[in-house]
Amino acid sequence: MRILLENLTFETIIGILDFERTAPQRVVIDAIIEYSYTQECFINYAEVAQRIESTMKKEQFELLETALGHLSQILKNDFPLIQSLSLTIRKPDILPNCTVGVQKNFIF
Repeated sequence: MRILLENLTFETIIGILDFERTAPQRVVIDAIIEYSYTQECFINYAEVAQRIESTMKKEQFELLETALGHLSQILKNDFPLIQSLSLTIRKPDILPNCTVGVQKNFIF
């Protein structure tokens, strides 16, 4: 089974530049989660979305790359049924002429 979370959007402190450490900015996160589904064992995608947002807001990461690694560990720990995970984090407003982001695939 594959869960798709697309365009999870919220504001948080993230980045290494001085102005990024003082004012929240918009981030957009996509996740693709693979797991073995049964009616008795499933992953609640609303809980996944909430966990991603709460972790990002709490940790206030400096680097997107660090956020990806930390989120993968948290999600695997909280949702042990996850077999693989693809995460993308974008900062759509940091540059005036493009959206920047990072993406990584994790296999557990």
